Amino acid sequence: MKRKFRSASLIALALTITMSFSARAAEIQPRPILSGWIPYYSVKTIIPFIKKTPSTVTPVTGAPVTCEPNEYSPEDISILNNSYLFTNRDLLKEVMPFWYTLKSPTVVRDDYTTANPSWPIADTLCLMRKSGLKIIPTITDGTDKLVLSGFLAKAETRTTIVKSIVDLVKKNGFDGIDLDFEGFAFVDGNTTWAKTAPNWILFVRELSDQLHLSQKLLSITTPYAFNPAESLKGYTVYSWADIASSIDRLRIMTYDYSVAKPGPIGPINWTEKTLQYAISIMPASKVYVGLPGYGRDWITAIVGMCPESAPPGLTMSAKAATFKMNYAYAKAAIDQGIPVFDEKNSEMTYSYVKVFNGLTVKGAPTSCSVWRTVWFQNERSFTERMNLVAKYRLGGAALWTLGMEDSTATTAMRNVALAIAPDEVISGLTLETTGGTGIYFGDVFTLKGLLTLKDLTSLAGLAVNIEIKRVNETAWVKIAESVTAVDGSISVPITLGSSSALRITTEGTWERAASTSPQSDVTLLSKIMLARPTSVKHGKQIIISGALLPQALGQNVTLQKLTNGKWLNVSIGDATDAEGLFVISTVENKRGVVTMRVQITGTPITVTSKEFSVVVR
Repeated sequence: MKRKFRSASLIALALTITMSFSARAAEIQPRPILSGWIPYYSVKTIIPFIKKTPSTVTPVTGAPVTCEPNEYSPEDISILNNSYLFTNRDLLKEVMPFWYTLKSPTVVRDDYTTANPSWPIADTLCLMRKSGLKIIPTITDGTDKLVLSGFLAKAETRTTIVKSIVDLVKKNGFDGIDLDFEGFAFVDGNTTWAKTAPNWILFVRELSDQLHLSQKLLSITTPYAFNPAESLKGYTVYSWADIASSIDRLRIMTYDYSVAKPGPIGPINWTEKTLQYAISIMPASKVYVGLPGYGRDWITAIVGMCPESAPPGLTMSAKAATFKMNYAYAKAAIDQGIPVFDEKNSEMTYSYVKVFNGLTVKGAPTSCSVWRTVWFQNERSFTERMNLVAKYRLGGAALWTLGMEDSTATTAMRNVALAIAPDEVISGLTLETTGGTGIYFGDVFTLKGLLTLKDLTSLAGLAVNIEIKRVNETAWVKIAESVTAVDGSISVPITLGSSSALRITTEGTWERAASTSPQSDVTLLSKIMLARPTSVKHGKQIIISGALLPQALGQNVTLQKLTNGKWLNVSIGDATDAEGLFVISTVENKRGVVTMRVQITGTPITVTSKEFSVVVR
């Protein structure tokens, strides 16, 4: 994959999917089952390079454009909304920027900035976030043979690597990280796997624990593996069964089946075999099938002596040439080859010959015929592999790389995603408080929710998360869970310590899409708690102590008395201390019943206690 490219029932289902697309497209949204890598050297394939200019525009996506310090012009927004990432955001679940390389326990090299010096990474991430997709960047192994294996063998360096990765995720606000450590498989040699695997397992578990503490995802990208009981060759060093409970994603490189010799990129039966093993040891929702957006062209024979003018590298030992999938049919036309669909492997293939005439080094006439064979996947190949997503209820597909596929293949993937789209969940939220949109500190109010399908069918027994975003915070945090009643409702008591926004969410399942309710804002109202006498002898001090909640330092405290229907100030006490505490007093010389209250003013607080009565004896 990245390592190399850098240097009759399934068919029936595919036809059904294609035929039903136009009828269902207007009714439903596709299941978001596509993910893919965005290499540092081809970001513009997914998002166009656009120059920032001051503007106050809202794009058609509905998300405000606010990439500090500048925004974007209407022309820029139009370009952005027509880019690959935005036109396919309903099909995509997440993206994996292929931007980082681990060089040492403390160094994760930034390859993006080197490749894109004129386009800051913050701008690119801003635009990606506007798509609403999860951002899970990939880190590759940039160390020499057995170096990373040696690092993982030591607890101290394992911990250091974990910290370097977690710090990278937190610093950039990523949703997680994807590990693509292919050196174990393709550099170290299989005789080292038994020694490397246990340390790899420890590393994955330690990284998972740290990422999950911050609600971040751990994705692992590896070559294929098979059930050990079947004695098939596979990359056992990655120990899928032992890391299954620690990871959130397993992206399987179901390509590069043929590299040194001509053959299919990733035969369908071989692909299905490794998927079957993966879902036997972990939830299918964690598993992603790899889709190659490229093809290969091998030299199979050379007849004659090639002239000096022939292209360099025309030897039987030459590596296969690679090409983008979206160039495959144009290439076939140039090669004068006729692509044929290979039913067994579910891929396209053709052979062709190129004749080169010219002169030898010594000037003698010469000629050679170079025979070549090409394999690549097309829209039918993608349909049949996406049908495996449907068949096994996988998490989705992972494309190397996004934007390299033919437009017909993108349509094929969309057709499958539409055919298996989950039901849409509608969630509503109301808050029952005594103060309108405000709630007094420490008081309990009720959060009520209602969850139905689009046709208003009630959803009973559905797990619901209650999430909060406090004032001056940007992240949503789960604070409670509930389960819907028979009528699809929930009712949860809530108390708040600060002004906050609340919402309810549900996780996606194969049958139902994830849902998020509109948020409801709650303003926390300050409250005065009082300790005061109920009676006092005339001429003696009436001492009143209290606390301002939430705590606020330096707020002005005034005691007021109701006189002839008006509240009059009778005493000014010391300001509240750091814990919001205060004491204030007054003296009443006349016997009788006095009605009082405490008022506290400051910035930004103005709050008045409940009125109270004191009997003056």
